[in-house]
Amino acid sequence: MTVIILTALLPIFFTLFLGYFAGIRKLVDNQNVSLLNIFVMDFALPAAMFSSTVQVQRDIILREIPLLAVLTFSMWIIFVIVYFFFRRVLKLSMQESSVIALTVALPNYAALGIPVLDGVLGSGPQTFLHVAIAIACGSVFMTPFSLMLLEAGKEENAGKSVFKNLPKLILASLKKPLVFCPIVGVLFSLVSIKLPNFVFITLKPVVISAAGAALFLTGVILSARKLKITAIVICNVFIVNIVQGFLAIGIVYLLGLSGDVAKASVLLIALSAGFFGIVFGNRFGVKSQTAEGTLLLSSVFAIVSIPIFIYVVNTIF
Repeated sequence: MTVIILTALLPIFFTLFLGYFAGIRKLVDNQNVSLLNIFVMDFALPAAMFSSTVQVQRDIILREIPLLAVLTFSMWIIFVIVYFFFRRVLKLSMQESSVIALTVALPNYAALGIPVLDGVLGSGPQTFLHVAIAIACGSVFMTPFSLMLLEAGKEENAGKSVFKNLPKLILASLKKPLVFCPIVGVLFSLVSIKLPNFVFITLKPVVISAAGAALFLTGVILSARKLKITAIVICNVFIVNIVQGFLAIGIVYLLGLSGDVAKASVLLIALSAGFFGIVFGNRFGVKSQTAEGTLLLSSVFAIVSIPIFIYVVNTIF
């Protein structure tokens, strides 16, 4: 079990460390990462998300609806609660609240999904499918709304009415490659449009670089910050690593799921915090020490929390 967890987490910490080291030693200008940000946000991640969603067959997507339901409900419940807590109770800006909420609610499917599920369900096409569906779920149901909130925050900061400009904000978020690429991929899959293999061969170099580039960028961003582990950060980590997993268990019971689908649903939600919130925020000039501290501490605590949920799902499902 320890080997599985270390195998999943070491590549993440190593790539984060490389970015952090490059930023600290000024090998990369950690105060100006716009070029790397554009590559990650507008090219690498959109290509990876399109590639992962467009290759999932329509009938398989329909069979994975229970998994989609658990992941979507779990992420949205946590996102809404966290967003309104930071927005209404702590009075943070719309932009920072959305960055923190996305960091807490959207697990690190891309980096941790396959290693963790491999250890529990075994390596095979079904494991890859579960992870691909999870990535597609986050891409289609989480990132568009988060980007819309970030766009809305710009309007709010400029003294403009967010409600009056809602159509414009929705259109602006849909124009983002990170939003329309996975949506197009899912639509192609649902109408059974099959792309020739040379498309994926062409995209492969960019797709392979996506997760590594995003983690490296996150490390560079973190190198320019003074990280603080506060009580709020600890609460966020508890929600990410513990509460969200047990919430998924409750939804699984309500839906009457069992077997590998139930196990995959819980384990995918119980992963550590993802890096999308911080990367999105950086693109909009939003720096959140709370989100950054949550990402790092959640990744460390996953060494303890993931084995707990592996034991729990193997016991009850």
